[in-house]
Amino acid sequence: MSNQRISTDNLKKIALVGYFSLLFYMPLWLLVLSPSESLSTATTLVMFTLPLLFPLKGLLQGKPYTYAWSNFIVLIYFLHGLTTFWVIPEDRIWASIELVFATTMFLGATYYAKYRGQELGLSIRTKKTDAKE
Repeated sequence: MSNQRISTDNLKKIALVGYFSLLFYMPLWLLVLSPSESLSTATTLVMFTLPLLFPLKGLLQGKPYTYAWSNFIVLIYFLHGLTTFWVIPEDRIWASIELVFATTMFLGATYYAKYRGQELGLSIRTKKTDAKE
């Protein structure tokens, strides 16, 4: 029996709050609140919005595998937030908000994938050579 304290439904909601917050916040920040002088609108949207659209369907459908691999995408936003926080002091508040949203998505998605996968009886397969030993 697991020590799960938050339901998978609530973990999914937490992940989606972080996800949609990033999806709407990144263009708002980078195009309105603190526009880049070196990046065009199109480049900004492609670099900071497009990656988030890849897992949209699977996240909405509640697929644990999508929640698991979407964490690789959210790492882009961790790196961007941490780099901006370190390099551009005047944007630290905006970078901090990005980090909060990325962390929310990351934690919600990680634990949703784990517990929902357990509920569905999914597991990581072992190599056939390992199973014979």
